[in-house]
Amino acid sequence: MSAQIQPDDRTPAIEPSVTGPSVTEPLGTDPWAPLRHTTQARIGLPRAGMGMTTSTVLELQAALAAARDAVHVPLDVDVLLPGLEALGLGTPTVLRSQASDRSVYLRRPDLGRAPEGLDLLPTGSWDVGLVVGDGLSSKAVAEHALNLLTALVAALRDEDLSLAPPVLVTQARVAVGDWIGQAMGVRTVLTLIGERPGLSVADSLGIYLTHDPRPGRTDAERNCISNIHPPEGLGYAEAAATAARLVRGARALGRSGVDLKDVESAPELS
Repeated sequence: MSAQIQPDDRTPAIEPSVTGPSVTEPLGTDPWAPLRHTTQARIGLPRAGMGMTTSTVLELQAALAAARDAVHVPLDVDVLLPGLEALGLGTPTVLRSQASDRSVYLRRPDLGRAPEGLDLLPTGSWDVGLVVGDGLSSKAVAEHALNLLTALVAALRDEDLSLAPPVLVTQARVAVGDWIGQAMGVRTVLTLIGERPGLSVADSLGIYLTHDPRPGRTDAERNCISNIHPPEGLGYAEAAATAARLVRGARALGRSGVDLKDVESAPELS
């Protein structure tokens, strides 16, 4: 007769693993799935063994390729010009920065801040100048610039402000607007420019406002409205309304930058 092993009361009970599946949650349920619909950020990435799943890796590589294209694909100026003319502000001027090509532009940000051909610009005494630059995302400019400009023109005209003919600049950095604004004689310049792409967004557009523009202005003397790329980002009408309020505030304050706040959208800053 074989011996039977009796249970030992001193043997500790085996507890369920805290890292294993919940007894109330069916296998295969992804708790991150509802949250992914609320953000473009990559959260709760699935894994296969010690690495990411194949679909996740491929999606990341596609996003990286889109970001590279946004930086390197040249802006199609000829496609944008008819839309700029249709704004009714006068004949647009096309300039290039002192960066001769994309390679120089990426290695020498200083050359992207100064334009060539300032003598081609019209001069006057306009309230606001509108400058469009390709920046670090030609994709953002191609997809959003004309719609945003249309909204901006409407919002600024509601403020009874005179608008200069638009200027389009390739190989442009933000500060290129300072040179153009001074040369044209505008009181405030708005520079619309493609923002640095990331792995979540490759087509984000920004508006940089500088009051009394001139070369040498620092970033602390500007205001920025960023992340304009509907439907996920800021919408055209909302961005234009914010820009119009900031222009009004800059004219009243006599300067732009860190001292200028959009108190209408954030009353706690007043």
